[in-house]
Amino acid sequence: MSLNSTPSSERIHIGFFGRRNAGKSSLVNAVTGQDLAVVSDVPGTTTDPVKKAMELLPLGPVVIIDTPGLDDEGMLGELRIKKTEEILKGVHLAVVVVDATVGIQTEDEALILQLEERKLPYIIAMNKADLQEKYENEKNSQKVSRSGQDKNASRIMQYAIEEKKISVSTFTGYNINLLKEKLALLGKGQQTDKRIVADLIEPGDAVVLVVPIDEAAPKGRLILPQQQTIRDILDVGAISVVCKDTELDDTLKKLGVKPKLVITDSQVFGKVSAIVPDDILLTSFSILFARYKGNLDVLVSGAKALNKLQNGDKILMAEGCTHHRQCGDIGSVKIPTLIRKTTGKELIFDLTSGGDFPENLKDYALIIHCGGCTLTEQVMQERLRICGEAGVPVTNYGMALAHMNGILERSMKPFEDMEEIKLKR
Repeated sequence: MSLNSTPSSERIHIGFFGRRNAGKSSLVNAVTGQDLAVVSDVPGTTTDPVKKAMELLPLGPVVIIDTPGLDDEGMLGELRIKKTEEILKGVHLAVVVVDATVGIQTEDEALILQLEERKLPYIIAMNKADLQEKYENEKNSQKVSRSGQDKNASRIMQYAIEEKKISVSTFTGYNINLLKEKLALLGKGQQTDKRIVADLIEPGDAVVLVVPIDEAAPKGRLILPQQQTIRDILDVGAISVVCKDTELDDTLKKLGVKPKLVITDSQVFGKVSAIVPDDILLTSFSILFARYKGNLDVLVSGAKALNKLQNGDKILMAEGCTHHRQCGDIGSVKIPTLIRKTTGKELIFDLTSGGDFPENLKDYALIIHCGGCTLTEQVMQERLRICGEAGVPVTNYGMALAHMNGILERSMKPFEDMEEIKLKR
């Protein structure tokens, strides 16, 4: 897979955070080598997160994110700060950009404490190093109102050890390359060796992927989880066979060997299960991604909560990406219809997509999430954490459909021997 086609969810996400006018945008431009973000002396120039996909050697593909200031003001400022907090939940690394001429402030301190609590790797970039000496001399002669800042700086030092601080200047280019090297080193520790399916198969195994082509399928291409799964199969030296659900029976007969595994799109789970013999392992793309990015046990338990739904219960259908919805859309039409039919209950369905995910879930009886192929593992884990703290069961599309088709246990069999999976029977 080339750099340009590396999915955003598979890249290391690096967020630049700090107060207004600390020089975040200038530093992002210096790191990316492009005029990506608008730079101005006016505080609050960056009003929305700005993302840039690039390659950071020797780390590899990354996403660099510039964010609004942590000290933004007014009603719009509050919304911008909230957006910045959402970005923080999904990054692998953080760069805390501090104006070295004024030092660490209250907002910087709060952010660093939060990063420490989350155990999220970070670097403190003391920006404007070219101006620091000049301002240090001014501070020595003007002692007014500096005590609060000095206090903040001393309190934070127990967390911001010297190894995490680096002086930089976007004006002179001082230490920009060193900052990139430090980020690449930190990012190496965030890379995962987890696989989508490669650890379930051996070289030479045949794997059949069932891809229905209907009105909801994108024209002329496969969707991301299908692409990524095929690549993972090829990387291990196994054989990938792709067919539509209408051709599955014929494909299995013509294959000549028994496939090690059949992976299906969740919306045809029941149909595919009836065709695939019981001695062939069967699961879905959605379930594979639940294992890859989430907590399989939690999502299996959530599927069983479908049995407990009552009239009037609210269910949240959550999707990680935004797309044009067709008449047969799986999240807004197919799954809700099947749930109503299976449970016989009058239920209320809400739908969220993209970066939107409510923090207050108390009104919901169940959350059903998509496979999360476009989201980072950090975002998926954060969403599962919010559900857990609210005491609301959560599952995903594939598991919900497998459960309602009576094949959830079967769809879990490919993972039974994996050490990290302890299924709750």
